[in-house]
Amino acid sequence: MQVAAVILAAGASTRFGSQKQLARLAGGHTMLEEVIEIARAAGLDPIIAVVPPGIAVPPDAVPELNDAPEAGMSRSLRLGLRAVPAESDAAVVLLGDQPTVRPKVIMTILAAARGDRPVVAAHASGRIGPPVLIMRSSFDLADQARGDEGLRSMLAAKPELVTSVEVGEHAPDVDTPGDLAALGEERPG
Repeated sequence: MQVAAVILAAGASTRFGSQKQLARLAGGHTMLEEVIEIARAAGLDPIIAVVPPGIAVPPDAVPELNDAPEAGMSRSLRLGLRAVPAESDAAVVLLGDQPTVRPKVIMTILAAARGDRPVVAAHASGRIGPPVLIMRSSFDLADQARGDEGLRSMLAAKPELVTSVEVGEHAPDVDTPGDLAALGEERPG
């Protein structure tokens, strides 16, 4: 099965105070570079990064411009899935502000993909969340997403669509400089 990555990295970064996609982690990578590296380590290809105007995407990823990031994560999700090439069977949706998601978690989600349910999602602390694998036949689920939430509420309301994979804990979002500082030397493994 060929699976693309769709990295949602077009947020306005209002709580961060600057473009957090470009914030440097302790190891020297930007957050966006780190999430691309994680997707690559998990075997996802191609890697599509949905970004706002003015954010350069590393050459090992395919840029998809979201020229209206204020429309929320749902717009980025739709743009990213539309950019997935026809030969890809599915896409794993990752968040550009979760640079500590582990490749092992993505691979566990890939291994749980079966034909009976079109979505595989990480599950921890009583909720589902990214990474989320969506089979091509269900990319149109993104048309139901609204605002800045993505698929979370819709999938929670339709559990029959989802294979949940217990991951222990979700990777934290980096929303503020304090969140970035709290990561310290923690590295995905």
